[in-house]
Amino acid sequence: MDIARFKKLPIMGICRGITADSVTPLVEAVVSAGLETIEITMNTQDAQSLITQTVKAAGKRLMVGAGTVLNVESLKSALDAGATFIVTSVMIDEVIEYCSKNIIPVFPGALTPGEIYRAWNSGATMVKVFPSAFFGPEYFREIKGPFADIELLACGGVTAGNLQDYLNNGADAIAFGGAVFRKDWMEKKEFHKIAIEVKKLVDAFKKADIK
Repeated sequence: MDIARFKKLPIMGICRGITADSVTPLVEAVVSAGLETIEITMNTQDAQSLITQTVKAAGKRLMVGAGTVLNVESLKSALDAGATFIVTSVMIDEVIEYCSKNIIPVFPGALTPGEIYRAWNSGATMVKVFPSAFFGPEYFREIKGPFADIELLACGGVTAGNLQDYLNNGADAIAFGGAVFRKDWMEKKEFHKIAIEVKKLVDAFKKADIK
């Protein structure tokens, strides 16, 4: 993962429960919408092969990572498949330590101030604040008060309508998942609908007046 590239467009798509026949049209849909970063969750069936397939279909157009990495075994499977960054749901010390030592971008999940502080000091590239929706943009402003240097990824409940609020209150990046990568749309092969929603988020970021 090119962190500098990600910070220019700090939007991450979370793909959970996709199937092999969805990979290529999904990649084309999100690329056409302007997205540059996606993760495949490791609790998706055949996640390892799906990551490999996604990397192949995307080429250099997308940075592809693995999410819901819960242990070192899962981490190594993801890396073997071609993932270039790692996202966890909670603080998992051994995963963060491995990534930090091997210079692999890692986004550990945390929520409380204590968890966020510990995740950052353990070597996080950014700390994934999850679930963001239950605390809202103002929570990020409060966290940034004592922790101005900690970089935060807002995950859960971020939309094109509130993206600017999150960014103006201290979120350094945002992530979105099931609300856009909807199971019913993928089952019906309605990838154009996914592209429309992704583009709304990308456009919202590009138009945002970040203070």
